[in-house]
Amino acid sequence: MADHQRIHPVPEPEQEPPVQKPTVPLVPKGSFRSEKGDPEKQQQQEQPPFRRRTIPYYPPLKPPKKRCCTCKRCLCCTCCLLFLLIIIIGGLGAAFYFVFQPKIPNYSVDSMRITQFSFNTDMSLLFATFNVNITARNPNKKIGIYYESGSHLSVWYTGVKLCEGSLPRFYQGHQNTTVLSLDLSGQTQNATELLQALQVDQQKGSIPLNLRAKVPVKLKIGKLMLMKWKFLVKCRLDVDSLAANNAIRIRNSDCKFGFRL
Repeated sequence: MADHQRIHPVPEPEQEPPVQKPTVPLVPKGSFRSEKGDPEKQQQQEQPPFRRRTIPYYPPLKPPKKRCCTCKRCLCCTCCLLFLLIIIIGGLGAAFYFVFQPKIPNYSVDSMRITQFSFNTDMSLLFATFNVNITARNPNKKIGIYYESGSHLSVWYTGVKLCEGSLPRFYQGHQNTTVLSLDLSGQTQNATELLQALQVDQQKGSIPLNLRAKVPVKLKIGKLMLMKWKFLVKCRLDVDSLAANNAIRIRNSDCKFGFRL
């Protein structure tokens, strides 16, 4: 007879019990927490908070204005034109100088004679009449001088005008020398102080006089007539006496020349 098979129950594998989370702190009884507190919480506190990075906002750049470029172009063109004009004027001036070689006219006081120099009864008025010989020289080879009407000459002593007159109208050619005999007359008020100063200078034998001249002229260069100019002449004289009807010796004479439009 066949052996009866025995069926033995197979024991099921033992399941490990689920791990339970501790409900009590892991610090043993009777011990104390760290002075720094809970490590987990401390680690969380030490981590810096997350900060969102902000990107700065820049407004969009405006395109340059066209007006600024236009102003720069105008300024550049103006500067170029001025520079070109200066070059042209300088070139014309240099050409004029080398072609015509202009020179300054020369003037000198050669002699002086007093026909009247007297006071009234109360010495309050002075009457003076001078005859002055002036030599004018034009050293230019290609420039002529037209002396126009409206000139004015005067003789001064210590800031007081003694007499005055004018030049005749004439033309002075190239490299010409002209001698002018001029009569100047005038009267001076409140001449008492003037007489006292004059007596002191006559005793010294040196009387300072100033002759001033303003003469309108026109220059002729070749066939071209230029605009009207005004010659300014100042002469410092040193004479020995101002007695009437007496020979007056000019001890020193120094004339300076200038001009203006």
